[in-house]
Amino acid sequence: MTRNRQWLVLTLALILLGGLLFAYKVVRLGFPAWPDELSDQWLIQARLDVRPIEGPVRLSLMLPARSSGFMVSKENFVSRGFGLTIEEDPFRRQADWAIRRLPEGRALYYRATVINDTRDRRFATKPDFPEPPRLEEPFASALHDFIEEVRAESADIESFAAEVLDRLRDDSQDENVRLFLSDTDNKLERAELAQTLLAGARIPTLLVHGILLQNDASSVPIETLLAVHDGDDWLIFDPVTGHRGKPENFLIWYRGDDRLATVEGARLHDVQLSVKRKVISSLDLAKQRTELLGSAIGGLSILQLPIQTQSVYEVLLLVPFGILVIVVLRNFVGVSSFGTFAPVLIALAFRETELLKGILLFVLIVSLGLVFRFYLERLRMLLVPRLAAVVTIVVLLMTAISILSDRMGAETGLSVSLFPMVIISMVIERMSIVWEERGAGTAIREGFGSLAIAALTYLVMTIDMLAYWVTVFPEVNLVVLGLIIALGRYTGMRLSELLRFRALAAEGDKP
Repeated sequence: MTRNRQWLVLTLALILLGGLLFAYKVVRLGFPAWPDELSDQWLIQARLDVRPIEGPVRLSLMLPARSSGFMVSKENFVSRGFGLTIEEDPFRRQADWAIRRLPEGRALYYRATVINDTRDRRFATKPDFPEPPRLEEPFASALHDFIEEVRAESADIESFAAEVLDRLRDDSQDENVRLFLSDTDNKLERAELAQTLLAGARIPTLLVHGILLQNDASSVPIETLLAVHDGDDWLIFDPVTGHRGKPENFLIWYRGDDRLATVEGARLHDVQLSVKRKVISSLDLAKQRTELLGSAIGGLSILQLPIQTQSVYEVLLLVPFGILVIVVLRNFVGVSSFGTFAPVLIALAFRETELLKGILLFVLIVSLGLVFRFYLERLRMLLVPRLAAVVTIVVLLMTAISILSDRMGAETGLSVSLFPMVIISMVIERMSIVWEERGAGTAIREGFGSLAIAALTYLVMTIDMLAYWVTVFPEVNLVVLGLIIALGRYTGMRLSELLRFRALAAEGDKP
């Protein structure tokens, strides 16, 4: 019972560990589960056109900070002659330029590359309750009446905020709303008004400023959203439409009541934001994300190895899949073969020669090798010299076939040298022994069984998806190991035995 439990626990642990690592890299780090997937990468630029007045100049620009859905992978500043410092905390980043004298107008640039971020990130810290705004009459009375009416028609903070924004959108029936809207001309002022009305009910709010990453644009406006804290989390609303939730592809640039850019000692002639979309490989994007996050799990791949080493390990990591095929065919189907793992090595040789050509070459070399092996048997040679002689004969056969095929203008024979000659020699030796001990029929059957297993193993190991998985997700071999261990306790009937004993079962049923 203890062994059964250990076997079950080990099997489940390996499969679960491999599956969890795979899922983490796909879901959290954004590694594509399928090859050739593409993703968007955004290049954003802020251009500040500064015109001199006199004296020292100080210029500030809010920078993209922590944002759910996106992260800045790299950024740079173009500001010749200016000194630059960056102030930052988890939710606020600001670039400060300074120059003692600005002789002429100049353009300063901030450029950044933005990629998708699959992590859920905190929006902002939990705020304090705001103080009620102090307004003059008639605004104070209008605010009191407005809050009482909204409170009577709402159940919680979310519905309260939604009702406030709904009333601001449809102001024709409410005199109090018309009074407040008389001084609002744009979306920012509408958001600031909603912030004031919600502060009257002591509901914490925060202005959120950002841009929509949709298409290439030389000039994109800063959009303002309203974030409302319900006591547990932040709820985001469009202050004009009242729509709940952050728009898709909305990059949060900064939060709060500050302006995007401010200047002292000069005139800020223009601030222009532009966006350019770039399509890149999802795998390259995931590697960038892994480096930025410093994830150890994301580094569990062979992508960091030299290219030549990657090619070697890509083949080696496919071997467990071939072994799994052998386990299924031998233990469940009952296919006989020479040795346990010789077929997978032959399958690796088929990767160089292609399947059909490789089978023909394998049959040709083994057949000729058997002829010479039976002749050596008549000389009564010892085992080691006989094996050495067989290996030498295999080498000579491969050389002869290569030369002959080259003269015939065929390239297939040239690749025969890539066969593992020792494995072929052992197959020839094993087949001759089985031939002598159990007859020609058994030897030929096991020979074709080895060839069939090798062919099927080759087909599995040449699946492009598996080659991609073992390169990016080598942990899938933990799942393969778990399956092999799970199959290792099977002691039931094989399919070949069911066919073999079917005749006996039919005779037993006769009266």
